[in-house]
Amino acid sequence: MRDAGAILIRPVVSEKTYGLMDQNVYVFVVDPRSTKIEIRHAVEQAFGVKVDNVNTLNRKGKTTRNRRTNTPGKRPNTKRAFVTLHAGDKIDLFES
Repeated sequence: MRDAGAILIRPVVSEKTYGLMDQNVYVFVVDPRSTKIEIRHAVEQAFGVKVDNVNTLNRKGKTTRNRRTNTPGKRPNTKRAFVTLHAGDKIDLFES
């Protein structure tokens, strides 16, 4: 089993994810090869909380172009995990 640092890459910071935090749902960018069970164990190990549900989402990378040479490029594909915690549990990601 891989450690939590290899599976959880970073939390997603946006207005929508801040709104989901009120509903006890946290969003992370995760390793594209990780499964829902691995993500569940990684969050429980890293933050010491109980996870109720994990939903994953594969996002296709956008195509881009270089303005000067007009050559095409591509942003990388990412995988996000929406992690629902047990009632009463909380992750202090952005608390001071």
